[in-house]
Amino acid sequence: MQNPSADENTDLQPRVPSEEQNYGATAARVRRGPHVRVSRNSPAKRDYLIVGVLCYANLINFMDWFIVPGILLDIQKYFDLSDGAAGLLQTVFILCYMLAAPFFGYLGDRYNRKAIIGAGIFFWSAVTLGTSFISESYYWIFFLSRGLVGIGTASYSTVAPTIIADRFDEGKRTTMLSVFYICIPMGSGLGYVLASSMTHVTGDWHWAFRVTPCMGGLALVLLILLVPHRIQRRTEAHRALSIHGSIRVAAEKPGAQGAAKTSWCQDVISLGKNWSFVWSSLGLTAMAFVTGALGLWVPMFLYRAQVALGTVQQCLEKSCNSSNSLIFGGITIGTGILGVIAGAEAARRLRKTNNRADPLICATSMFASSLCLYIAIMVAQKNILSTFIFIAFGELFLSVNWAVVTDILLYVVTPRRQSTAIALQILVSHLLGDAGSPYLVGMISNAIQAKKDQSFHWSFCSLQYSFIICVFVGVFGGVFFLLTSFYIEEDRKEAEQF
Repeated sequence: MQNPSADENTDLQPRVPSEEQNYGATAARVRRGPHVRVSRNSPAKRDYLIVGVLCYANLINFMDWFIVPGILLDIQKYFDLSDGAAGLLQTVFILCYMLAAPFFGYLGDRYNRKAIIGAGIFFWSAVTLGTSFISESYYWIFFLSRGLVGIGTASYSTVAPTIIADRFDEGKRTTMLSVFYICIPMGSGLGYVLASSMTHVTGDWHWAFRVTPCMGGLALVLLILLVPHRIQRRTEAHRALSIHGSIRVAAEKPGAQGAAKTSWCQDVISLGKNWSFVWSSLGLTAMAFVTGALGLWVPMFLYRAQVALGTVQQCLEKSCNSSNSLIFGGITIGTGILGVIAGAEAARRLRKTNNRADPLICATSMFASSLCLYIAIMVAQKNILSTFIFIAFGELFLSVNWAVVTDILLYVVTPRRQSTAIALQILVSHLLGDAGSPYLVGMISNAIQAKKDQSFHWSFCSLQYSFIICVFVGVFGGVFFLLTSFYIEEDRKEAEQF
């Protein structure tokens, strides 16, 4: 393998053989002995450019993800879908996304990450553009296309955070990851806004799927021009320490390289013994369950609540111009930015006095979010404004956790397994979380509707009752993060040994 180019050098000296450069994104801390000093210069301008490109691509990723929820009412009418079938749209997307994630995690730990994410961006952009030409007779192709977009998205979401982790040390890393994860709520909210706005302007929801592919093309060009072809991993810090006698790694021990090249199954077994990783992943799963259900169904829930209250008329047109997607998109953007910043800042301050601060912040946020969402669901039949307010607070508390959960993973998992750990976390959180929650809420709603004669008031009540499951799952998520706090100190110290 060729050595990284000069502009990718992280200034760690002395340089050592590059046999291990194919392995593992590294963000873990390194214990430094009393006589060892290995430093990394302040991040170069290129590091920030790389983060900027990755953030832009992440923004588009989540814009595309939430186009369907933004115009769900139009799509449901166009293809004549029940609540259960409409929920299955998001389930198909996320199932394909999560099943592809471990594969891309394996590749990301071993092969060129720029090529992987570039191919993913091109693929989902092309499929999304093709989606915009599907007619009502071919609804099954629409379902298939959403699954293919999920595969393309997995290649990016699995690998991109590890690139950021490699470019920055502990303090800067948390900040950069916060910026990266702010793009999740921003992109999600902009997806609602884009879908609703394009449908309103053109009178045809298909146009909502023709904007993000163009933006994806620009992201691909920026990736090619600004991101180095070979992105150096910071495992060189560990190799430099070994030369100075602090630790021993493959560069000095015959046969150690072969031991380091563990199989994917061995990596999974090792991660399964890391209780901080296990419990925090289950906490993230609860977060994904709640956000997945809310993301798809809240605009529809608000629309049905307004019709039931008599504040708006039932839409009988081909294209329904509801303001709920725009408002909910704005709430998602605002609360997402504020929540991620607040979570990162709270973690930065509280870590100074409490080594368990990160999981405790996540647990508190989950409990507070569950309470706010319960109030929002209950008051919807009386006051829509109050519903918007409590939904906003519920989303705010959920957003607090995004960057913090990822940071937990990056310091409790050893460097060589981080891409695999992220991929596994994606798999579990989506398999048990938002892959099923939109469909489950829709099916519960269908079952409740079937108990009485159809009326719009009863269709609202059925969706209201089915949303209660999100509250219980959110409480379980808080419990999982509390359990994480019991193990995090030990697992963090163990990860620092490598």
